[in-house]
Amino acid sequence: MNEGPVILIIDDEPQIRRLLRLTLDAHGYQVHDATTAREGLQQVAMVRPDLVILDLGLPDMSGLEALRELREWSQTPVIVLTVKNSEQDKVDLLDAGANDYVTKPFGMGELLARMRAALRLSLPDSSDGVFSTGGITIDFARRIVTRNGEELRLTPTEYALLRFLARHAGKVVTHAQIIHELWGPDSQPDTSYLRVYVLQLRRKIEQDPASPRLLITEPGVGYRLTSDE
Repeated sequence: MNEGPVILIIDDEPQIRRLLRLTLDAHGYQVHDATTAREGLQQVAMVRPDLVILDLGLPDMSGLEALRELREWSQTPVIVLTVKNSEQDKVDLLDAGANDYVTKPFGMGELLARMRAALRLSLPDSSDGVFSTGGITIDFARRIVTRNGEELRLTPTEYALLRFLARHAGKVVTHAQIIHELWGPDSQPDTSYLRVYVLQLRRKIEQDPASPRLLITEPGVGYRLTSDE
């Protein structure tokens, strides 16, 4: 089973999805796909991919509309597949929040290179894609978390929560920001539900979960992951 970054393909063309899946599987990526914009947006919230490959020509709404909607609640890197090639079209894509674009027909070598670049930029400021604080180490490329060298078994939601906090290490992240990141823009702001996951995560990463030193509560606001820097 592949342990590389999680990629979500949003494209309604079966041939394109098949080509991308075969190629990305062969390069160690974990691949999910969706055939409509609405399904794709739901999967972003559920799967929490590291990168989205988005086709502009979708049956239920344009890829540009989907991109704008996604950017209301997620900063997941997005590479757009497009047949449009005018300068204004490219400007519109970038202004809407695309990290990059590839014009059809495209070479897989070019797409893979652009994916690697987008993934590098999406990781915390670390050349090797690793974040460490207080004995906890997160290997973003391999999606592995260790505590004092021993691998921790985190659920997908626990990992997504820790990853999100790590990407904002040292800063306070509000309850609403975390809830929207983990469960999507339409999720209800139920802080009690979030608190359950925070407690579960503390039991795994803190030496003393009752007196946390890494995952700090900012009363009435949100949470903060401490940073060694």
